[in-house]
Amino acid sequence: MAYWKQNRLKEKKVFRQLLVGLPLGLLFAVPVILNFSSGWYKRANMWARGHADDNTATVIIIAGLFILVFVAIFSKRHRWEMNEQSYRELASKEAAEKENDGAAKEV
Repeated sequence: MAYWKQNRLKEKKVFRQLLVGLPLGLLFAVPVILNFSSGWYKRANMWARGHADDNTATVIIIAGLFILVFVAIFSKRHRWEMNEQSYRELASKEAAEKENDGAAKEV
């Protein structure tokens, strides 16, 4: 709880979330790009060879980067919000316990 109290604002920064979430983003983006570049679907390969001037590879790479960034930031943001909720619940329980202890000592 002390760790989260000290580092919660640092963990909320988008750039940090992007850097920490990159491995998970790569876990999603790399298989998508490999799937398109592997050539296992013959009809798609025939279409791609016929439309080589359409910059299909560029679009797939840009889509892979978007997937990577979205998954990286979304997963770390979700984890941050879950940790923040737990921190606030524990802080409110601590405050309630302190109030109860203070009221019990007065009686």
